[in-house]
Amino acid sequence: MGLFDFLKRTPLDPTNLPAAVKAEEAVALVTDGAVLVDVRENHEWKAGHAREAIHIPLARLASSTNRFKGRPVVVVCASGSRSRQGASELRVQGINATSLKGGMRAWQSAGGSQV
Repeated sequence: MGLFDFLKRTPLDPTNLPAAVKAEEAVALVTDGAVLVDVRENHEWKAGHAREAIHIPLARLASSTNRFKGRPVVVVCASGSRSRQGASELRVQGINATSLKGGMRAWQSAGGSQV
């Protein structure tokens, strides 16, 4: 996809997110108010994470949904596998969630923050 093709794209509808999004779309969603949930384990989180992220390891995600009800959610992990599972679990619970394709490396490459 060329630069002009990207500029012509229709913005994502934050009220009806697809199952997964590219990192550029995830950065835009978070900039516009979506919650970024990092489902990696504690040692991965401590090694570096997005400044805007809320850390909820995947095993505890299902019991933590009240923290972001009513807001779109972008789920991130190291590579995209756990985030797909997490976003799917949230959608089953009625939360508008999507998985960030490519994980934290893609987030950083798209200009997302990291601390």
